[in-house]
Amino acid sequence: MTLTVLVVEDELAVREAVRFHLEQAGYAVRACGSTSEAWDQLSNVSAVVLDWMLPDESGVQWLSRLRANTAFAALPVLMLTARAGERDRVEGLDAGADDYLTKPFSAAELAARVRALLRRVGSDGRKSAVRLGALEIDQDAGEARLAGRVLNLTRREFDLLAFMGAHAGRVYSRQELLDRVWGLEFVGGERTVDQHITQLRAILEENLTAPKFLETVRGKGYRMREVSDLKPA
Repeated sequence: MTLTVLVVEDELAVREAVRFHLEQAGYAVRACGSTSEAWDQLSNVSAVVLDWMLPDESGVQWLSRLRANTAFAALPVLMLTARAGERDRVEGLDAGADDYLTKPFSAAELAARVRALLRRVGSDGRKSAVRLGALEIDQDAGEARLAGRVLNLTRREFDLLAFMGAHAGRVYSRQELLDRVWGLEFVGGERTVDQHITQLRAILEENLTAPKFLETVRGKGYRMREVSDLKPA
């Protein structure tokens, strides 16, 4: 079944470019230039690519209203915008965006981000289990399993693992992880992230033949390795 992506973008050239790239990736695409039009296009949509600066209201405002509507609360949304500042990213993500991509963008990354959103969320709005080799992270059940064995994780360890697993291959700074996993109200420092990463590594690597799932990227932060990168130690 062909999945449908709604593109909400007021610049015609950008809108048509996004449409073209997504259609080339195998998706059906609906496209409009305002949030008022977008409401009428949401039926049977599997994901939304949403601009920030729109003529009738901002994408962030519309996204907040979308998340408050129980019919669309779980609909995957990728914000695609020229606003690249950290404050902007945090505001967009806090408003309910599942991912955030800045302009200019590559066709390959756009398609990959949409694929990742649709992998993580099933057509019924439930979050699908993330599988990375022998590691399975089931967000609906609230548990993670390695080679079939349930891991004994604290709530925060699970949240961090689930977030990293859902965004495998992407590098996140300590501050970004604090914002996304702990929330803006958290008053602790970045050392908290280091401690939780260390604890997760100890749990995941208890079996010495297991691959090294969590990678430190010097000077940047941490990433969960993608399946293609996972090799036994």
